[in-house]
Amino acid sequence: MTGSPRIAVLDYGIGNLRSAEKALQHVGAAARLVSDAASVAAADGVVLPGVGAFGACARALRESGLEPAARAALESGVPFFGVCIGFQLLYERSEESPGEVGLGVFPGTVGPLPPGVKHPQMQWNQLVVPDGSVPAPLRGLGENPWVYFVHSYVPPIGDETVAVCDYGGPVAALVARGNLWGAQFHPEKSGRSGLGLLANFVALAA
Repeated sequence: MTGSPRIAVLDYGIGNLRSAEKALQHVGAAARLVSDAASVAAADGVVLPGVGAFGACARALRESGLEPAARAALESGVPFFGVCIGFQLLYERSEESPGEVGLGVFPGTVGPLPPGVKHPQMQWNQLVVPDGSVPAPLRGLGENPWVYFVHSYVPPIGDETVAVCDYGGPVAALVARGNLWGAQFHPEKSGRSGLGLLANFVALAA
């Protein structure tokens, strides 16, 4: 793996960390789970995974001691990718866990999926880019790629949103602002499309 970009997968005791690590390794990264600030600071890219509830992930990130390292990485501009609840933690707060705060990189409150559809969304769904462009995370993936979702809550659609899915209406699925990406779906469970997206992130970190 000499010369491969070093990707730090934040190991704060939450989420399917090994599958994210292995998927990144599969597409050429020198990815490893890290639990100390020095390893985060030395990385070429940082991935913040997360599954379960917003509050539990926010508390675990704080109690692990990795929250300052995550904030430092975000402030430094190093390529940073929040996945699932890690994506939601990029926002200020969540209705799922009143009283807990996120990293607040993007404004707004994570809320429940629209009424009238099954909660959670646990299925494959297609990404749609509202303005018809090809944002950096989706380069080479073709039109409206299929990806796998498991979630009941979602951030609001904002200026940072580059792709949505249709689930009782448009639902924020992917954000990109410079080197900061976030996905509500699970790239490591999304087959060829997910691996392609992760490869794009690894290229960004290179």
